[in-house]
Amino acid sequence: MNVALSLCHRELIRFLRQRHRIVGALATPIVFWLLIGAGMNRSFQSDAPGGENFLHYFFPGTVLMILLFTAIFSTISVIEDRREGFLQGVLVAPVSRMSIVMGKVLGGTLLAFGQGFIFLILAPLIGIHLTLAGFALSLLAMFLVSFALTALGLCIAWRMNSTQGFHAIMNLFLMPMWFLSGALFSVSGAMSVMQWVMRLNPLTYGLAALRRAMYGADLKSVTTLPSLPISLLVSTAFAGVMFALAARIAAGQTKADLE
Repeated sequence: MNVALSLCHRELIRFLRQRHRIVGALATPIVFWLLIGAGMNRSFQSDAPGGENFLHYFFPGTVLMILLFTAIFSTISVIEDRREGFLQGVLVAPVSRMSIVMGKVLGGTLLAFGQGFIFLILAPLIGIHLTLAGFALSLLAMFLVSFALTALGLCIAWRMNSTQGFHAIMNLFLMPMWFLSGALFSVSGAMSVMQWVMRLNPLTYGLAALRRAMYGADLKSVTTLPSLPISLLVSTAFAGVMFALAARIAAGQTKADLE
């Protein structure tokens, strides 16, 4: 754990020294939320409290976007560490690969969780009032999703040599995962084939956990969402599988493979 915590601390310090990353990771989803929410507010039938209010509906999806952007972009540091030779030096050190992966994943998780937390506490400003239990469950769901997405980003970044390729994969694979999570439209409103794809998307359950934690029984169409226990269970399994896969990928590569 000392190794993991040291690498985690390094990730946090690196992030705080790059203020443009803070602004970009937090401001971009807020701009999306305001523009898309204001544009679609009059034409969208929402499940959120207050009736036809897309800003309410889109709020949990924006939290998920913040977690996605921050968690995934934090794993770009793996590519940078490889270029600088830092990663090769860590790999030859007498420490386990599991510790290295845990440090990287934990650092990205805390960064994503922290920025999601900042946005979450702004919920009362738009009329979303969370109970104490709902707030605690929202934090739990955010942590699980942040951990899973950071581990997924590490799986992708570990074998890549360029940030351009990483961005291409993100746009091709990760952004559709967010679109098909129910962030912009509900599962029940999609065509039948799309509904099956959305139900197979693990981010759908992370977002469902956020919606249920934030809105609880106030949702008009509770039956269209997976239950909270199932959503948290799937999110936990997603996080565990992604971390195990990241650890396996790291264990299967040598220092020479990363040069």
